[in-house]
Amino acid sequence: MTVTIDRTTTPGRVPSPGARLSLTSAGSVPGLLDGAWWPRSRDLSRELPALTDALDGLWGRITRVTVNPTHWPVVPRKVPVAGRMLHVGWFRDEQDPHKVILLSYTVGRWDLLVIPPETDAASAARLMAAAATPGSLCTAGRLMADEATARSATDSRSREEEWETDGGAGVSQLGIPSGLQCCAQGM
Repeated sequence: MTVTIDRTTTPGRVPSPGARLSLTSAGSVPGLLDGAWWPRSRDLSRELPALTDALDGLWGRITRVTVNPTHWPVVPRKVPVAGRMLHVGWFRDEQDPHKVILLSYTVGRWDLLVIPPETDAASAARLMAAAATPGSLCTAGRLMADEATARSATDSRSREEEWETDGGAGVSQLGIPSGLQCCAQGM
């Protein structure tokens, strides 16, 4: 058995790619959300370091994060970030399950829409743009519900178009729609 050791990483910490973020522009009209974050997994210990690395320079040092545990299987109390500990809290009833709240002693609070990691790129792009709209009064939950409705409508149209192009709406020789032929033939 051969073992390869990568000495370019710090033991215990796997480097993570940069955070996928969309933020409202500085000085814009405040809204209910300050942008969106699209993590690559549901592992807060892996995802929060990349998020805080990206935001510390823009917003000041992030000291505390709160989430709703509905979509996070494990919510650690502390996460090591750049030589310090980031405190993580959770609120089940008080916080929208699709939102993360970031706090900084020097600058204040930011609310970000959390786009589920399994979301396709097109949906994520729409959600990121909507969450970063200055002055928007849409909540994180509302944006996610609207996207689910839009995706459902698109999926229905796609299935209907596929049905039409595959001859699904055609009439068989017996005058029975092709989808019901097996019932008419006693199958």
